[in-house]
Amino acid sequence: MKGRGKFALLSGAILLGAGMLNPIVDSPVVSDASEIKKPPISGFISHVELTRTLKQIEQTSNGNVEVNVAGYSNHGREIYKATIGSGDKVVLIQSEIHGNEKAGTKALINIIKRIGKNNSPEMRQLREELTIVAMPMINPDATELNRRGNEMTWEEVLQQFPQLEGVAPSWNYYTYTNQYWDYTSNPGFDVNRDFNPDLDYVPQPEDFPNNSSEPGWFITPEAQTVRDVYKDLQNQFGTVDVFMDLHHQGEYVIEGTDDPVTLSLSGVFVPHPDTPEGEKYQEYADDYNVDFSKQLNVAAYDALQQMGNSPFGNISLYPQDLDLPGTALGSFALNGSGAVIFEVTGQTQNFGQKKMGQLIKGIETGLYGIFNSLATDEVYDLDVEDYDDIPLTDR
Repeated sequence: MKGRGKFALLSGAILLGAGMLNPIVDSPVVSDASEIKKPPISGFISHVELTRTLKQIEQTSNGNVEVNVAGYSNHGREIYKATIGSGDKVVLIQSEIHGNEKAGTKALINIIKRIGKNNSPEMRQLREELTIVAMPMINPDATELNRRGNEMTWEEVLQQFPQLEGVAPSWNYYTYTNQYWDYTSNPGFDVNRDFNPDLDYVPQPEDFPNNSSEPGWFITPEAQTVRDVYKDLQNQFGTVDVFMDLHHQGEYVIEGTDDPVTLSLSGVFVPHPDTPEGEKYQEYADDYNVDFSKQLNVAAYDALQQMGNSPFGNISLYPQDLDLPGTALGSFALNGSGAVIFEVTGQTQNFGQKKMGQLIKGIETGLYGIFNSLATDEVYDLDVEDYDDIPLTDR
């Protein structure tokens, strides 16, 4: 089964799309910033509300949840990590790397609260077997602007990395204006392309501007923060067993049908190092474990399928012919983590609160499917070939 991902050049009229790869025209480019109409985001969590909620959960969790400031955004907003559990299996989850993809943050808050405060046998088992590190809203500057990119100029990059003086800005640097966002006067980067499998990489002039099939650079403080958390967990536990990233995507259908996709999953973000296409990743071949990534995805899919004929149906497989080492998923998979992406349908402005509530519940259901299968070791017995039976997304 072959995915049908499509790539296009980034231009002033095109925003590298909702979710990980698909380029879509979000809205027409406009010449006057006064024409910009911000999408509504009522019902979602602001950075101030996130701060208050995490502190409250920590204070009422009887010591089960520890909240720390992992780093700061470019404009000084806290990037948090909440740690739950003390098990040997390490799970790192992030949300809202794109500030207009907000459902994952609400799902993570609900999960932190439930696992941290609920004393049912199931939740106790998760705390005993797993160490879950949740990083909700890792791009808070973008959250406040309700846009994909962070808030950072190329000049600010040069202040941190003067060796880049005179090179073209990275390809993921946004400087356009459209119906919803003014990057022309307020530029920013797609943080989801700022990762590198070499976790100790230092930006080099010859690596700019690069493209989507090449590694990123760790030039944004948001990506640097996630990288540092990942490295700290490696140092503490030896490996980060699982990394998951929560996104939104466009509105698609199940391949061969007219059924609208509710949520897409995937565990493949770079070609296998043992293939001709992935030969450039050969140094990571001993750590890369795509079969485990697929088993994790099957665990999520099975949990969602158990919901039966419900609003959580129509789960699909994200395009599989990807080469995205600049994403956190691609970089961390090459470093040995089982990787899973959740891509719920639509953006924050597309649906009402009832629909968004269903999508949030879908994320939670899939995540619990993975948590439970890890805690019981059942994930290791899942049939890898079941991954290829998940219906494809028609893009």
